[in-house]
Amino acid sequence: METILILLSLIGLLLLRVPVAIAMASLGAILLWLKGLPMIMVSQFMISGVDSFELLAVPLFLLMSHILLVGGIGSDLFRAVQSWVGHWPGGLAIATVLTCALFAAISGSSVATAATVGTVVIVEMTKRGYPKFFVLGLVAAGGTLGILIPPSIPMIIYGVITEASIPNLFLAGIGPGIFLAGMFILYSFGFARFNKDYIRSEKATKEERISASIAALPVALIAFVVVGGIYGGLFTPSEAAGVGFFLSLAIVLAKRKNTLEDIHTAAMAAMKTTVTVLLIVAAAALFGKSITIYQIPQDVTTFVATAFSEPWLFTLIICIVLLVMGLFLESLSMLLIMMPVLFESLAPMGIHPIWFGVLFVIMIECALITPPVGMNLFVVQAVGKAKLSEVIQGVWPFVLIMLCTAVLLWFVPGLAMYIPYGAKF
Repeated sequence: METILILLSLIGLLLLRVPVAIAMASLGAILLWLKGLPMIMVSQFMISGVDSFELLAVPLFLLMSHILLVGGIGSDLFRAVQSWVGHWPGGLAIATVLTCALFAAISGSSVATAATVGTVVIVEMTKRGYPKFFVLGLVAAGGTLGILIPPSIPMIIYGVITEASIPNLFLAGIGPGIFLAGMFILYSFGFARFNKDYIRSEKATKEERISASIAALPVALIAFVVVGGIYGGLFTPSEAAGVGFFLSLAIVLAKRKNTLEDIHTAAMAAMKTTVTVLLIVAAAALFGKSITIYQIPQDVTTFVATAFSEPWLFTLIICIVLLVMGLFLESLSMLLIMMPVLFESLAPMGIHPIWFGVLFVIMIECALITPPVGMNLFVVQAVGKAKLSEVIQGVWPFVLIMLCTAVLLWFVPGLAMYIPYGAKF
């Protein structure tokens, strides 16, 4: 009964539009007070929630992605990719997906990926006759690759919560990330074949390809150093984020197209996002400790073991719950609210936490582009100066592709698990 009352209280606060951090922190404090525990534990639990070296990667990756955004790095990357595939049927759409995938390998942020690529491609594609709703949906969905293809900020936070290996989570995201990008490309190719009113790009000359590729080399260098450094054992994710930030800053300043005011703007934007993220993390830590004192995770585990004898049924119910939560909660809140409750249920169900982390991120991707609170919808609406209804119209095919990918991940777990574990998973 306590479990139901606590969960209903949290849902009620969220439905009343109480900010997620305040809802979790206040409810957690009340639960401690009802147990007669000293209130100093509130601050202790919140501080311990963010006292993690791994979490240092979050502000550094955010700072790096904002530096790249103001530095116009996305345009260099898009021009390079466009020079190679722009003349194909649906070439600009294909180039958009590939640019999102490549930028995702640097930034770790969905919003930064959508904003960076969107500022470059929306005008270009609509000018060449692509339907605006398709362009907006493509950019919004392509941006979600930023949290699946490593590095990924949600995966870092998932690893901190569950104590799962963050490098293994990154490795597990590669296969599904590449597959999802490939499915976006196939859809874009098919859409272009049946909607031939757009103007195809001219095939780039050899000299144009070489010139554009050289201009994009610094971006490739950042991705190689950040991702290669993690997997090569040279850096932890936090150290790699720091190295990536300094490389990004050096490259942007070397281009001499940005002022110190631009860098200051990027730093302030990253700071605001970081404060929001870490405040939610601290509040979630307090809430998680509180519900543990009330033995809610244990109660949920017992209920799951009794009610769901099959792992596939448990997974299906969780995915449905996440889809519903995604309609009114932003992605990070879903992760921080659900995982403290669900994590202890994974082992009894025989579900690997790394595999579940990838599935969770795919469902978060769906939340990022489903109305009414999908963050990428509003980012693309602002960048494209469009109506929200146009963005929503364009994203639904991509939502279906993501859901199909989640289903495939159940039937073919090796899509995520083969790279980190080989044939031993």
